Amino acid sequence: MERSIADQLETLHPDAFGWALHCCAGNHARAEDVLQNAYLKLAQERASHDGHSSFKTWWFGVIRLTAHEEFRRQRYRDSLVGKLLAIFIEEHHPAPSRQMERDERNAELRRCLAQLPTRQAEVLHLVFYQDLTIQEAANVMRVGLGSARQHYERGKARLRSLLQPDSPHE
Repeated sequence: MERSIADQLETLHPDAFGWALHCCAGNHARAEDVLQNAYLKLAQERASHDGHSSFKTWWFGVIRLTAHEEFRRQRYRDSLVGKLLAIFIEEHHPAPSRQMERDERNAELRRCLAQLPTRQAEVLHLVFYQDLTIQEAANVMRVGLGSARQHYERGKARLRSLLQPDSPHE
């Protein structure tokens, strides 16, 4: 990295952190991660100033884009698919210290799936565990595609609500 860029970054650091904090809705830890990842983009030359705007404007754009990317990653991790994928990955590569926590989460997921109507549970199982498309699941279940899609969407919505920590379980 050029010395002039390093000097500009050092001068802008307090303002850049304030901007990252704003982009992360006041979450200090996330703002630190975003700013660190923005610096990493610069160090790895995945971002470079082209001179079409001031350095500060460009740098704040990089920070904003990085914050948006981090938000999307976090939203995916928090999504139903992300949770199911995390469970699947953890089943194949468990950390010994996390065994009890994993068992509890698996039991919770099984308990929530058991609360779904049969067709909803079937289509979710076929799509997520058997890696079938909704069309293929519909064929297996001997229902129309529209019906399978409806069961799939309703099942996901119900499962999402059941997996919420503050959800009243029936």
